[in-house]
Amino acid sequence: MAYKLAEINSAVRADPASFVRECNEEFHDKIMLAADMVMYNIEKSPILLISGPSGSGKTTTSMKIEEELESRGIGSYALGMDSYYKTVDETSPRLPNGELDLESPFCLDMELLGRHFEDLAAGREIEVPAYNFAQQRRESEPSERIKLGKNEIVVVEGIHALNDMVTHYQPEAMKLYISARSDVKDEAGKVCFKGTWMRLVRRLVRDKLYRGAAPEYTMKLWGNIRRGEKDYIGPFKGKANFRFDSSLPYEVGLMRGFAQSFFLNVPDCERSAELKKIYTAFDLFEPVSAELIPDNALLREFIGGGKYKQV
Repeated sequence: MAYKLAEINSAVRADPASFVRECNEEFHDKIMLAADMVMYNIEKSPILLISGPSGSGKTTTSMKIEEELESRGIGSYALGMDSYYKTVDETSPRLPNGELDLESPFCLDMELLGRHFEDLAAGREIEVPAYNFAQQRRESEPSERIKLGKNEIVVVEGIHALNDMVTHYQPEAMKLYISARSDVKDEAGKVCFKGTWMRLVRRLVRDKLYRGAAPEYTMKLWGNIRRGEKDYIGPFKGKANFRFDSSLPYEVGLMRGFAQSFFLNVPDCERSAELKKIYTAFDLFEPVSAELIPDNALLREFIGGGKYKQV
């Protein structure tokens, strides 16, 4: 699916508040559908696996699904796959330059995660590991304990959640794949803004506002992030029961005010030529004010001011 630039700009010029509201309502409809699917599957497995590439909005989407399920009497626990990172040692996966390959699923303790899936499905308590990212090691004490009761599920979010090394432990788990998948096309039918660009812009803004990372740093990482997506995420998206498009038609107009200047002087990095195109592409879109974005909107995960926690 691709959005049409002319239709987006026409809607923003006519009534931006209504356009934003309609787009967010369409997103909520997807949340409702995902919640329906989880409820239909709960007798088969109490586990929901959510995967997707960087900048997809996995965190907010998973929280919205949990919120909807709670309104229907289904309790939930969040289980982040980051908790299952292994302590870094000489066996950790490396890039050709010797740096740690943080995109690799082999950084994670899949065996422990699999045992925990089996325990949760059987109604047994698990001790979720705690990981010290500053020291790149697992702590001796668990971060929390989880035991599922009746009408409760665990929501597992992570870029490798649909990897075969995960899903074979609980093949009946509900599987969702989330990504900003829709491009924007101009009147000639040519793509003028890619869905992958939307994800990059989201990550740049969030990294700068909440993670203390300069845009130049994130851009230099982007090539390796995209490699990891193609090697470790994309091959498994076909396993999903539902593919969730998290792109929003108004978002480029919103994000141009936050991120366009980032692309004025692109650092020398992989994909430099492509990144330079984004600066001029922003000018094709009518601006959308952040004041129109409600606190429960997906994009608040990246620009702030939302009801859901920033991570």
